[in-house]
Amino acid sequence: QVQLVESGGGLVQAGGSLRLSCAASGRTISSYAMGWFRQAPGKEREFVGVSWNADTTNYADSVKGRFTISRDNAKNTVYLQMNSLKPEDTAVYYCATKNPRSPYDRRLSYDYWGQGTQVTVSP
Repeated sequence: QVQLVESGGGLVQAGGSLRLSCAASGRTISSYAMGWFRQAPGKEREFVGVSWNADTTNYADSVKGRFTISRDNAKNTVYLQMNSLKPEDTAVYYCATKNPRSPYDRRLSYDYWGQGTQVTVSP
């Protein structure tokens, strides 16, 4: 059984940084693309970024240049480093494992999801 557990969320002032972690069990992440999504109150869950492997990532335009995804395959963990945070980044952040041969920015392309971690950015 695949389990993903996110951690590292919290309250931060605008301009600050947070690093989220996503620890996986039941699946070796080195064999899979891993995505990050977020969902703000009253809004659809939206794509944040995806890590294809240790070297290749894609990001939503809204976070490009501010957020960085990395992975530690030995720890079976993916990270989301968030810098220069803005109030509009406030959301619950989720990690997920991606199905092969499917669009990387679509929610339906991901099968297993974590429970999410809250990120709140104050003005």
